Amino acid sequence: MVGIVEVSPRDGLQNEKTLLETDAKVDLITQAIAAGVTRIESCSFVHPKLVPAMADAEAVMERVPRPAGVSHIGLVLNRRGFDRAVSAGVDEVNVVVPASDTFSERNQNSTTDALTAVAEEVCAEAASTGLPATVTIATSFGCPFEGEVDPDRVVEVARRSAAAGAKEIAIADTIGVGVPTQVRTLLDGVRSVAPDVVLRAHFHNTRNTGFANAVAAYEAGVAWLDSSNGGIGGCPFAPAATGNIATEDLVYLLERMGVPTGLDLEKLIPIAGFLSDQLGYRVPALLPRAGTFPG
Repeated sequence: MVGIVEVSPRDGLQNEKTLLETDAKVDLITQAIAAGVTRIESCSFVHPKLVPAMADAEAVMERVPRPAGVSHIGLVLNRRGFDRAVSAGVDEVNVVVPASDTFSERNQNSTTDALTAVAEEVCAEAASTGLPATVTIATSFGCPFEGEVDPDRVVEVARRSAAAGAKEIAIADTIGVGVPTQVRTLLDGVRSVAPDVVLRAHFHNTRNTGFANAVAAYEAGVAWLDSSNGGIGGCPFAPAATGNIATEDLVYLLERMGVPTGLDLEKLIPIAGFLSDQLGYRVPALLPRAGTFPG
């Protein structure tokens, strides 16, 4: 089995031109939970001027359903965001560290080293309060400004994060340039310095390699894969970055391989229609168009 972290309410919506109302976001989260999602990145605690789509994070967290066994994740970039997330009642936090200095500077006006130090502080504080913390290493596979990223930079962020108390480390292909050989190399490197940490992977399908990378990550032993209902998403700080791999397409792929996910395709598929109506365009996911097989 492999777990699915649903990221449409955060990574999916953060780059959309249409800003969904809080009611619609809560509806999206409710539908995902009804389809079997147990971990969902419900919002991010970032400055509203930088990411207006996430300005209502506290309001979303106040109203989301909280059935037993479901964990709401809040993405944070710094200690201020962490404090907001804790006050809002998240079940776990995800702190992002780009492996590229230029991306770090464009995104957070800092450097990889400095942001890793922030992650260390957040992880230590989370560990002291019993709140699970993930460190997502953005631009692990490539940077839109620098090009190739040295895998050693990714591994070093992972090493420091694990030492600081991160319970989970995710490698993220922020701009969708990765291929399966990179997936295996990076996961081997992270595992060598953080053998006891849960591994997770986050792929975008910008160049149509996201699903191949997801299979490679599963075969390399990751416990969790990120995906987004409808395949929506992107990064406001990465030029031309397109959507995440679609949850419904990923679940179909894995289930046909004989890999259970615990999600219900029949309940997942209608979410794409809901998102299309809300966003005003047909979302990228293919399974809602083609249908399951056998029908």
